[in-house]
Amino acid sequence: MKNSKICIVGLGYVGLPLAHAFSKKYTVVGFDIYKERIDELNSGFDRTLELTSEQIKESIKNGAKFTTSLELVKECNIYIITVPTPINESNEPDLTPIIKSTESIGKVLKKDDIVIYESTVYPGVTEEVCVPILERQSKMKFNEDFFCGYSPERINPGDKEHTVTNILKITSGSTPKIAKIVDDLYKSIIVAGTHLAPTIKVAEAAKVIENTQRDVNIALMNELAMIFDMMNIDTNAVLEAAATKWNFIKLSPGLVGGHCIGIDPYYLTYKAQSLGYTPNLILGARHINNRMSKLIVDKTIKYMVKADKKLNGAKVLVLGITFKENCPDIRNSKVLDIISELKEYACDVDVYDYWVDKSDKKTKYLNFIDKLPYDSKKYDAIIVAVGHDKFKEIKMEEYEGLSKGIPTVIDVKGIVEKPTWRL
Repeated sequence: MKNSKICIVGLGYVGLPLAHAFSKKYTVVGFDIYKERIDELNSGFDRTLELTSEQIKESIKNGAKFTTSLELVKECNIYIITVPTPINESNEPDLTPIIKSTESIGKVLKKDDIVIYESTVYPGVTEEVCVPILERQSKMKFNEDFFCGYSPERINPGDKEHTVTNILKITSGSTPKIAKIVDDLYKSIIVAGTHLAPTIKVAEAAKVIENTQRDVNIALMNELAMIFDMMNIDTNAVLEAAATKWNFIKLSPGLVGGHCIGIDPYYLTYKAQSLGYTPNLILGARHINNRMSKLIVDKTIKYMVKADKKLNGAKVLVLGITFKENCPDIRNSKVLDIISELKEYACDVDVYDYWVDKSDKKTKYLNFIDKLPYDSKKYDAIIVAVGHDKFKEIKMEEYEGLSKGIPTVIDVKGIVEKPTWRL
């Protein structure tokens, strides 16, 4: 293990912090197909904000190399694949990134090398999808000439407390000996320790149910919020009361987006349905959570109409477009669905989010404002969609200063003192 040369494939929210952690003890090469990303990292800039400039420079000083060239990874003997695993328009797994990454690594694989996957997948992907590709590309035999492991990522974007080394890591390997090597490798950098799963499929399943469980629980909160709203009961007050019981799981209603919770359950449901089982509870939770953006827009429109505001051309301000607070990540953000729904009503939407990189190609169609125009009396409605820290400091009189006529303030995150409507 001391002589391990590690290649991290995919330098996003997961791969880059992992490369930094490993670079403190091992020779590391970070591989990514996007030249712009590599150029930024080599200049000391991380657009995901997971690492500071100082941390990137520390990795480079430790000997880490960031590259788009497969030639530079040939000397590695451990390959850790951390590419995204999205879904397609039919909510089915899109394994394209992991397949292409596997094909690339298969071309440089040598005898006794280990390929470890961190990407979220359904049980069986590593051994049933990826291994045959590695065998075909390398012309070698699995568990004789090369080996595999699976150690699912648990990165929480924007979380500076639960960083990669501070989160307990599940590990696994394709043989008992390899499982021990993989476990020892991660144990050498993970302060929080590791949990060695008995098989790769167990580790894959454990990862995919982590976010599925959370998705189902949030869906319950969202359904309760809809019920209590019809009964004119404050959902947050109900949850505060219920949470006084020692075993009550306290979660809040809200939008479910991002690269994990809103996507991972579809990997499990896809596999279940391929085996002839319909996972009604999981699919039902997905349906509820996917409806929340429309519900929020419907409530916004309802209260605008009650305030006698014209919808066609109405000015609406959306505060926050990231999928969670205090990070720049907009992947699968359901706030973007809110904006699309508002535009269906011919509303004119302004966006304010001080976390987001305005040059991102995915946000170029949005109308960003650089600062909040207090005392402008400009907006027919304001939707507080993300709980960024600075948004928590905005007072009701400031919302009134932004509002045209009777303020219509929709609070998605429970951070406004006296909103017109709160989820």
